[in-house]
This record gives sequence, structure tokens and C-alpha cells, in this order.
Amino acid sequence: MTTTSEISIGSRIDAGGIDTLYHEAGTGSPVVLLHGSGPGVSAWANWQHTIPALSHEFRVLAPDIVGYGTTSRPEHIRYSLQTWTDHVVAFLDAAGIEKTAIIGNSLGGRIALAIAEQHPDRVSRMVLMGSPGVGMQVTDGLKALRSYEPSLENMRRLLLDYFAVDPTIITDELVQIRYEASAETFDAYRAMFFDPKHAGNELGITVEQASHITVPSLLVHGREDKVVPLDVAQQMVRVLPNADLHVFAHCGHWTQIERAADFNEIVAQYLRG
Repeated sequence: MTTTSEISIGSRIDAGGIDTLYHEAGTGSPVVLLHGSGPGVSAWANWQHTIPALSHEFRVLAPDIVGYGTTSRPEHIRYSLQTWTDHVVAFLDAAGIEKTAIIGNSLGGRIALAIAEQHPDRVSRMVLMGSPGVGMQVTDGLKALRSYEPSLENMRRLLLDYFAVDPTIITDELVQIRYEASAETFDAYRAMFFDPKHAGNELGITVEQASHITVPSLLVHGREDKVVPLDVAQQMVRVLPNADLHVFAHCGHWTQIERAADFNEIVAQYLRG
């Protein structure tokens, strides 16, 4: 039986020429988890409560998307939605996955939408959690993420003020881990969103684009999300042809952490079809 510590170590694979760190557990139908774009983020940081729970029924894979975690950061890469989309598709190819369900958190949700738009035959179902969408504006939470400078205190304030409603989940250990990861990847993180040669901020989607994405989708959102407001999900559920919406009360941008047990149960039920 695979243990949580074994999952957290991860494996490496060449995905389109990018040395990619990923975590894998379980057997069955594949489910790929795509993390968000906050400073210090990684697949394990985002999905440590989700991978073990879903692995009882599914083959769960969670890559560090290029520019994040310990996946290599090629010197001449141009970070953009298309770059991230191509990297995830290359990861599917490398892992031998022809068709998969995708769970995307924040940026990961926008990447999932792009894959469903460009490669609809590769996606069986989507769960979009706190995902940007139609009508998305720059929020105070998003500004705080982008203006972050690495320090323990800045990381603590960021997580307390913008990610969680329940402050007890922001432990010293979590702050330390996220801070250390943010310091290690900070140059790439800043480049994505502030260097003109990159296009990390170009994540918009039009009503026309969304209306043509027919992959069955479950939108999951925290009612108190300060990074991507609930009204974005409410607009998207009106536009996506085959979408449902579940809203968690007393929950911010981290539904998979703040409401882990409920999130895992709802998502597993949805993935079963």
C-alpha cells in the first residue's frame, strides 16, 4: 500500500523536453490534479489532502507545472497559458494517458478549460475549483499574490488574509514550507507576471469560448473567496453548457484544504459519474 510520505516524494518524467516532478497514487481511471499560481505553490502543497483520498478509487497524478515546484525551469521558456497548457498535454502523453478527468485549482482550472477547448477528446470531466473565468477582474487578493516578496511574515499575512477563512489551518509548518518554496522559485514567479516577454496574466476567457466547451464540469467555489470571487463561478455556470456549481460556506480560495473531507467526497462522487 502506498503511504502518504511515499506520495510526497514524487517521481520525475520528461514532458515535452521539460523534466517534470509529479506525484502519483492509486489505480483505475486517471484523474490529473493541476495546482494554482500562488507563491510557493506546488502540486503537493495544493493536493496533499486530495491525492490520498481519491487514490482509493482512481489513478491520481499531480504534476508541478513548469515554473513551479521542482519541475525544471528552462532558461528560454516563455510563460503563458499556452505554455502551461502544452506542458500538461505533454505530461499526459508522457504518462500514457489518452483521456482523463482534470481537477484544476485557480490557474489550474484555467489550464483545464484551455485543454478542454483545444483537446476535448482528452478530457472526460472537469472540476474547476476557484478558477478564473468569464468576467474575472483583478481582485485585491490577486494583487496581493502578485506583489508578494519572500519573507516568513509576508507569507503568513498572505495566507491568513487572502486564502483561508479559518486561521487555524495556517500553521507555522505550512508558512515555513510555502515561504521556502516561494524563495526558491521567486525569480520565475516574478518573471511570469511582470516581465513583458511572458504572458502569465493573460488568462481571460470569452463567453463564446466558454460556450463551446462541452466537457461535463463541476465548479467548486468558496463563498468567501478573495482571490477569484464567487460571481465568476456563477457566471461560468450559466455559460458552460454542461456545468454544475457547488458553493462552500465559510470557505475561501482553498476549498480542498479548508473543507478537505467534504471536497473529496463531492468530487469523488462527481468523478464516478
